[in-house]
Amino acid sequence: MILKLKELLVQISKEYEGIKFVFNLQSWQTDFLRFYQSQTNYNISKSSLSLGISIHKGKRSYSFSLVNPTEERLREKIEEVIGFIDTLPEDPDFVDIEANREKSAEKKKVDNRLEVSLENKIEILKHLSEAVAPYNFKIYGTFICNYKDLYMVNSNGLDKHEINSPIYLEVKGVDQETEVTVLETFGGEDFSHFDLEEFTNNLLAKVKAGKNERVDLEAGEYEVILAPRCIGELFSYLMGSVSARTIDNKTSFFEGKLNEKIFPETITLTDNPDHPQMIQFEYTGSGHPYKKLNIIEKGVFKSFLVDNYYGHKLNMKETGADASALVLNTGDKSLEEMIGSIDKGIYISSLHYMNFINHKETSITGLTRDGTFLIENGKITKVINNLRFTEKISRIIENITALENKAVTVPFSHNYGQFGIESVRMPHVAVSNFKITSSTGTI
Repeated sequence: MILKLKELLVQISKEYEGIKFVFNLQSWQTDFLRFYQSQTNYNISKSSLSLGISIHKGKRSYSFSLVNPTEERLREKIEEVIGFIDTLPEDPDFVDIEANREKSAEKKKVDNRLEVSLENKIEILKHLSEAVAPYNFKIYGTFICNYKDLYMVNSNGLDKHEINSPIYLEVKGVDQETEVTVLETFGGEDFSHFDLEEFTNNLLAKVKAGKNERVDLEAGEYEVILAPRCIGELFSYLMGSVSARTIDNKTSFFEGKLNEKIFPETITLTDNPDHPQMIQFEYTGSGHPYKKLNIIEKGVFKSFLVDNYYGHKLNMKETGADASALVLNTGDKSLEEMIGSIDKGIYISSLHYMNFINHKETSITGLTRDGTFLIENGKITKVINNLRFTEKISRIIENITALENKAVTVPFSHNYGQFGIESVRMPHVAVSNFKITSSTGTI
């Protein structure tokens, strides 16, 4: 059915003189397992077929979507839009829809809904729940496998196809007495990279640390170790300032800094949608080929993220990157060496409720969660109540003093609608002078 619909879209895209269409036809399926207090809470399988449509006439446009589209409903809606599109305001900066017809390999992929069976998921979760039980911890979380079949068609001759089948495993351990929480995750599209023993050991290390005495911490500047999840989220937030859109609205931290050294030489950040241990993409949202892009190279800012619209508006080359697969280079220190070098500091496992204070200055505020630990004399000694921090992302990166000698893939999921899943690949990083503004007094 989806192929027949796709061919209809190709046909429609050529039918109307003076009208240009952009179609995104997507079949999406998920197996979603939730577990609660070390028990399977529910498992659901869902599917949907949706069509996103943008109609352009000159500098006027209108967008809408249809669920379970039919030819009759689609043509009826197109005629309705054409009937009123001339009354809409013009966008003086619009030039054209995506015109790059280059196709990637358009790889076939394993359907991980079938590859990672419900029985397999339950066995993994049973193993993890039994591992943490002696410490009076129970596990909570989600185990998601998606399969997305996407066709991109437009009136400039685009006819492209992409398949994604991401895996997202998030396990939160909760102490049943103190309510201390710890977190471990796995993500990617190749389940052969999942190592149950390593995953269990990482979770148990955090569980054992979570049994220590709980303390508050005063405001001040501290040496911190940021877990891969933390530094990955901070870089993801920073990418808003790398977008060409922020040059246009004058909120980019990077404006005027292209090819300047602004971070330590140890920092190299790429957007790599073809990394074998990450969730992979072949095209951007507009259908432009999505290829590896150096954003920061040895501390030097190398490239903005430029889409079709702002490429035309700002006379910049479209880069074909979405910042959906960020990879930070590794360093030469083990995590044990990094912790061992700190006399008094903090290990931060996860960040929460972050909000920008000033986009151009990259200043944010947020909270720690899911395992914040005190480091004393080179060892993790106590659990710290969650902390509020106020910092500049740029300053955090400037103050990175060491990078771990290995990286892990961290998935991020938007747990609504179609559970959009992306990933980053990051090492632990050591940061000096990290500003803690207050303790929440709670875990």
